[in-house]
Amino acid sequence: MTDTASAGRDAPGDGDGGEGSGTPPPSRRGMLSVAAAAGLGLLAGCGEESADSASGAGSQGSRSAKPSPSAAPSKPSPSAAPKPPPELPRGGRELSRYRLVGYCGLPGADALGRLGIGDLDDRVRQIEKTARAYAADREPQPVLELLATVANSSAGPDGSYRSRTSPDTIRRFHDAAKRHRALLLLNIQPGRASVLGEVKALREWLVHPDVGIALDPEWEMGPGEVPGNTYGRTSGKELTDVARHLSGIVAEHDLPQKPLVFHQVAMSVVQDQSALRPQPGVVLIKSADGIGSPGMKRDTWRQLVKNQPEGVHTGFKLFYEEDTEGSRLMTPEEVLALRPRPDYVMFE
Repeated sequence: MTDTASAGRDAPGDGDGGEGSGTPPPSRRGMLSVAAAAGLGLLAGCGEESADSASGAGSQGSRSAKPSPSAAPSKPSPSAAPKPPPELPRGGRELSRYRLVGYCGLPGADALGRLGIGDLDDRVRQIEKTARAYAADREPQPVLELLATVANSSAGPDGSYRSRTSPDTIRRFHDAAKRHRALLLLNIQPGRASVLGEVKALREWLVHPDVGIALDPEWEMGPGEVPGNTYGRTSGKELTDVARHLSGIVAEHDLPQKPLVFHQVAMSVVQDQSALRPQPGVVLIKSADGIGSPGMKRDTWRQLVKNQPEGVHTGFKLFYEEDTEGSRLMTPEEVLALRPRPDYVMFE
């Protein structure tokens, strides 16, 4: 990370260059976890009922048989009325009415965040309570940010340096999100896999109105790079491609706005930011991902939001452990005093 933005992080390489190897990121950042199972299966199909005309039901006569004189003219079924369009978990179709507040994590990998620790429903209730403290002038919207693609330090059978979380685990978290009227964000640490390919593999879930995407481009590796040895990177064009794909899903299924979060730990992690283009139905959120004291985190924030493209919203990440090593966690008042005020506050 550049200058003060790298403080307290021991980042690999120079934060403003993003190239080369160095010491792996410390603590949670150095923790590379394998997901519960590889391979995310897509739904094979959706059952369709045949709609046979039932006029003169029970008769085996020819189609030319006269209808019974007592047969009343058919009336439109009440169920034929158009359904209202899908909404966000707590109503409406635009995210601007909400402050998103969430935990991230993966079951069985405590170092990757609190969402994977303890009883899931208890965790979501904690998120709900935390969200109210950050709502301010908006309504609170709890978020579950589940790691759906996890970067690995070993290549794996396909050489992609990533594992996919099992559909059963994603379904369990989606069910919890529905129970608590929360948003589910599927986080992608792509390793050497294609980012857009990983997003497309999650289509089964993205057709739902309460599921969005979060990208962790510091784990997006180029040829010859290994997760944990250097910061990865993305580009404004690649982020636009992902946003365009999500926009197509939103339009196809008449969905409410869908969040696309990208976490940024250093300036080098998002290159050619000016090429980033917002897409219809997709809310782009850049989440500042620095570690350290409140002063360090504010410096990181100022660097990362400077010259931000128009139409990109902001997010802010807090670390329960790393931020408090020799310092303290920022208060809700301090976070809400940031300008622009974060639309998404996430805890790891």
